[in-house]
Amino acid sequence: KIRADHEKALEEAKEKLKKSRDEIQAEIQTEKNKVVQELKKKDSKPLPPVPLPNLIGINSGEPSDPDIREKRNKIKEMMKHAWDNYRQYGWGHNELKPIARKGHSTNIFGNSQMGATIVDALDTLYIMGLHDEFREGQEWIDKNLDFSVNSEVSVFEVNIRFIGGLLAAYYLSGQEVFKIKAVQLAGKLLPAFNTPTGIPWAMVNLKSGVGRNWGWASAGSSILAEFGTLHMEFVHLSYLTGDPVYYNKVMHIRKLLQKMDRPNGLYPNYLNPRTGRWGQHHTSVGGLGDSFYEYLLKAWLMSDKMDTEARKMYDDAIEAIEKHLIRKSNGGLTFIGEWKNGHLERKMGHLTCFAGGMFALGADGSRDDKAGHYLQLGAEIAHTCHESYDRTTLKLGPEAFKFDGGVEAVAVRQNEKYYILRPEVIETYWYMWRFTHDPKYRQWGWEATQLNAIDKYCRVSGGFSGVKDVYSSSPTYDDVQQSFFLAETLKYLYLLFSNDDLLPLDNWVFNTEAHPLPVLH
Repeated sequence: KIRADHEKALEEAKEKLKKSRDEIQAEIQTEKNKVVQELKKKDSKPLPPVPLPNLIGINSGEPSDPDIREKRNKIKEMMKHAWDNYRQYGWGHNELKPIARKGHSTNIFGNSQMGATIVDALDTLYIMGLHDEFREGQEWIDKNLDFSVNSEVSVFEVNIRFIGGLLAAYYLSGQEVFKIKAVQLAGKLLPAFNTPTGIPWAMVNLKSGVGRNWGWASAGSSILAEFGTLHMEFVHLSYLTGDPVYYNKVMHIRKLLQKMDRPNGLYPNYLNPRTGRWGQHHTSVGGLGDSFYEYLLKAWLMSDKMDTEARKMYDDAIEAIEKHLIRKSNGGLTFIGEWKNGHLERKMGHLTCFAGGMFALGADGSRDDKAGHYLQLGAEIAHTCHESYDRTTLKLGPEAFKFDGGVEAVAVRQNEKYYILRPEVIETYWYMWRFTHDPKYRQWGWEATQLNAIDKYCRVSGGFSGVKDVYSSSPTYDDVQQSFFLAETLKYLYLLFSNDDLLPLDNWVFNTEAHPLPVLH
């Protein structure tokens, strides 16, 4: 039989070689097309029917106080201004340049037009009742959102913005297209996990599946906040598809981290996916570390508090952070510093300001009856971050601020004085408002928006732009309307001026891009 097969193969090869080059090329193309069709068929296999979780509070929240209602409407108007200009000048591009009035993209989305702003903004449009705009976005996604592009993207950014945004849009609206697209995209991210340790690469080519890490990250390391911020979305993917592969990927990462020694109980920001060893011993609750801690807490909340392993990891990490990174300045401001090679840098980033909200969210259920302590800690961080806004000319916070000598909550270096429409401070105001109903949080949120800040200095006729120096009374623009401005900043502001029955925290957990995902009972 083997000899017969062999003869047959030789005959076929001879036949082939008699053909002209063009004929052979045409046959190869036909075969290729067949394979593509087969793959498409495989891709579009129907997903199993899954009961939708109990979805509470997706279109309510109207405040009875006319003053609050007016403020809420103003924020909705800002959203419409941002969206309409993107719709007109940047449609289909990832982001908008509001002054040049054209599309914009950064390397985190590779080189392709993936409509990041559309996907990121959907759930905000939905809860604001901007249903025509939501339908426009849905239509674009249905017809144009294609993930089989030859483009190298950030696994983390695509997960939190695209998968998070599509899942939230699916849960809010029930439209199947969002679920289908989320699952297609997730399949394109899976090759990033093909590393010796299972810790994913930072970037993956959506077409070829080839992954690699950022050149600047500690000797080819993966970043804690990137590989540690997949859990919420991947658990939902397994829930919706019935396929455990997503859940297994993120649980493997967790198990690996649990086995590792941690210097001073702290998690370093860098881990080498080839060797499974830590890179430089830098620890931060700001960029590079931030959302890892957030997702430990939120994994527990999203599991209806059944995932006690995640809660324990969160509590252990927070204890180490309090011991080694949290300090009070001479002027009495509580801040979270950064650990660098054995000493504490007394500097806090805007990104770190989210932690006030995290401490408040994690207060209930904390060890040793320390709920009051953590709510207080959240309030102190909120106060510090408010000071960083209040001590600028524009009343908008800088990217990073120091606590050295006489300088407190102020940016010192020119390259840290910018504000790029970031949401973290508003996010903390909103969580603090939900847990305390102290009116100052609404007042602070309004200060940052209206009185003289975002709407005054960042608004241009073509949308909203970041500013390069918050201490200058005539700031220059960076000419980028970030997709997270629509996904997060405006959503948290809108929620801050809504009643608590809109997306109640007992039923919804927000991913790190402010996309609400339901608690899975």
